[in-house]
Amino acid sequence: MVEDNKPDVFLIREAIRTAGVNADVHVVYDGEQATEFFNSSDDTNTCPDLILLDMNLPKESGEDVLRHMRNSATCKDAMVLVVTSSDSITERHAMDYLGVRGYFRKPGRYAEYLKLGVMVKELLSEC
Repeated sequence: MVEDNKPDVFLIREAIRTAGVNADVHVVYDGEQATEFFNSSDDTNTCPDLILLDMNLPKESGEDVLRHMRNSATCKDAMVLVVTSSDSITERHAMDYLGVRGYFRKPGRYAEYLKLGVMVKELLSEC
C-alpha cells in the first residue's frame, strides 16, 4: 500500500480485514519510499500481488510512482488498484492508460469504505 494518510491506512486495513482477506500488508508513506521499494523489488525479483496506490502523495505523485513501476523489471505488470480522494477524469484516464485494474474513490462514510475490501478480495482471487 502506498498511502501517506495514517487514518486512511487504518481504514484500508480495516476494509481488507472485514472482507476476510488474509494478506500481509506492507505500507510506504510517500512516493519516494514507493519508488525505492520497487527498485528493491527488482533486486530481489519479487513484487506484491496487488498494489494499492494513492495518487496524492508527498515527494512523488502516485502517477510518477506508477510510471516508475511500469518501467521496472519486476513490477512492470503488477496489479494496481488506485485508492484516492481525487475525482479528476483526466487523472483517471491517465491511470487507465498506465494499466490500473481498478479505481476506488475514498468515501466520507465508513460503510462505503468497507467496499474497498471486497474489491481487493476480487482482485486477489485473480492471482
